[in-house]
Amino acid sequence: MNSQEIIEKIKDILSNELEGKKVYDKDVAEALGISKESLSHFKKRNSVPLEQIVYFCAKRKISINWILFSQEPKSLEEDTNRYVRVRYFSKINAGAGGGAINEEEEYEFLHLDKKLLDTLYTTQSVKAVDIAALNVIGDSMEPTLQNQEVVIFDTKQSEIKKGGIFIVATNAGLFVKRITQRVDGSIELISDNKNYNSEILSEDELTNTKIVGRVIGKLGVV
Repeated sequence: MNSQEIIEKIKDILSNELEGKKVYDKDVAEALGISKESLSHFKKRNSVPLEQIVYFCAKRKISINWILFSQEPKSLEEDTNRYVRVRYFSKINAGAGGGAINEEEEYEFLHLDKKLLDTLYTTQSVKAVDIAALNVIGDSMEPTLQNQEVVIFDTKQSEIKKGGIFIVATNAGLFVKRITQRVDGSIELISDNKNYNSEILSEDELTNTKIVGRVIGKLGVV
């Protein structure tokens, strides 16, 4: 990153704004909101006032990557669109119980390749806003899900009639279990690990139970 080249690009932008008038370092400094002396110090160190340039670009709707690295906006857009952001509730665990998920819970973002996420669906396109992730704790779903793996689930899929693995919130806490619906209206929470017994939730108990979402994939640990 060459500071002089960056300053020259800023001068070109300002020249257009000033209808072709010659632009000097003092004009660049003024546009960035710093003193001419400060700009001179940056040039001597071959560095730039990054924060000020960020605001300069934002105000003019210019790609800062073009200013700093000569990267064309179209190429940036193509690469950026490859990824989607999904909410990751890193402080919430499913499996051993405890925790709940709602809109006020603290979360961070995972950036996943959109093509990879698309492979988890067969009949619908991915809506990143509906996708979330959390940690699996314990061995009750082994070998399907391992301890400390991150599972990805769709919060819009709560229909259990066709079965599957779901994140379910009960009075006892948050669990990831295989669920089947029984003919009497109750549901069975099944652990893939045969060392654990299934749990039956009656229709009455279901009033305090919420299907948070259907598990559609996982990020494994090595």
